Amino acid sequence: QVQLVESGGGVVQAGGSLRPSCVVSGTTIRDYVMGWFRQAPGKEREFVATIDWRGMTTAYADAVKGRFTIFKNERKNTVYLQMDGLKPEDTAVYYCAAGNYYYTHPTPNQFTNWGQGTQVTVSS
Repeated sequence: QVQLVESGGGVVQAGGSLRPSCVVSGTTIRDYVMGWFRQAPGKEREFVATIDWRGMTTAYADAVKGRFTIFKNERKNTVYLQMDGLKPEDTAVYYCAAGNYYYTHPTPNQFTNWGQGTQVTVSS
């Protein structure tokens, strides 16, 4: 079975950086579209970034565009979310997800496998 395990969240001051990672087991990441979503308390889970099967195409939510970068290392079967210029409003649990179709503005129900989430807290 496909399993996703996130790590690399933490607490950082505004303007800082984090790079959560998501290790995929049970399949190669080339078999899936990968995505990152986040969910803050009392809020809906929202799209952050996605990358297609080949790693050739990426898309981002407007709120993070220019600050976050999604990329993957196929040899390590790992996808990353490089987060720079973090803001307090980025505070959320960040989830890695795998799906079968690439969309520029995906919704959570378009992904079939999920990690457990990693907490990102940005202080002001």
